[in-house]
Amino acid sequence: MALKTIDLTPCIGSMVETDVATLVSGAASAEICELVQSRGVLVIRGLDMDDETQLAFTRTLGPVLDEKSGEVYKVTYDPRESPQLYFYTPGNFFWHIDRTDSQMPPFISMLNARRLSDTGGDTSFANTYAAYEELPEADKALIEDLQVVHKVEASYRFVPNLSDEQIAAFRAHEPKVHPLVWRHRNGRKSLITSTSGIEVIGMAAAEAEALLQRMIDWATQPQFVYRHRWQLGDIVMWDNTGTMHKAEPYGEESGRLLHRTTVLGDEPFDPERTLAA
Repeated sequence: MALKTIDLTPCIGSMVETDVATLVSGAASAEICELVQSRGVLVIRGLDMDDETQLAFTRTLGPVLDEKSGEVYKVTYDPRESPQLYFYTPGNFFWHIDRTDSQMPPFISMLNARRLSDTGGDTSFANTYAAYEELPEADKALIEDLQVVHKVEASYRFVPNLSDEQIAAFRAHEPKVHPLVWRHRNGRKSLITSTSGIEVIGMAAAEAEALLQRMIDWATQPQFVYRHRWQLGDIVMWDNTGTMHKAEPYGEESGRLLHRTTVLGDEPFDPERTLAA
């Protein structure tokens, strides 16, 4: 079936007009998976999904990630809603790709707006396919074979006043090495840029830090970015293998609450490294 869509920017983001019955039936799932990979981010408004319906829709797209908190991950500062996940919320305010602490990242992540902040709290997305494609040829040659060390604790290095408990928990995650250039099985390439990236193998620390920040700055130029201004009931999904994202600041006491479901991935950051392991 052909879904009605409206592009939100030339490079990234499309609004999809549909209904709950269509989504839960799976009739549009193949098209949605194609759209999210080609547009990076999809927005669906006005459906007011509960958790059961959101999960039913998510399952039509692929196997659902079951995390320690269950299949529905509550993104919030409110410890009453999610005591464990509140621990990790501050990392959401910096550009990242989810689960760089694994070799096989999630495919599609989906957020459902349940409560909003009066101020702030937008979510921004950056197209890392387009960012790579528009790089100067000299930069493509420079980064083509570089390997980057990613650490969970590095994702929080700009967060003030972390507790000793938080620092210990972040350091408990083993570092992972990923290429800076992701060679996808569809033949395209994208950047693996994230604040978790902290070292470049074989490069001096200061030079590596400057290069990694320059790649994030490049990928988050306005032409590669869509900024979503939430409305209650919004469903926003993105291709975690081709975008970065971050939350814009909002108050800890705002009550902002998004329910996230996640489709498992089947494309590793580095197929050669995964096969070797």
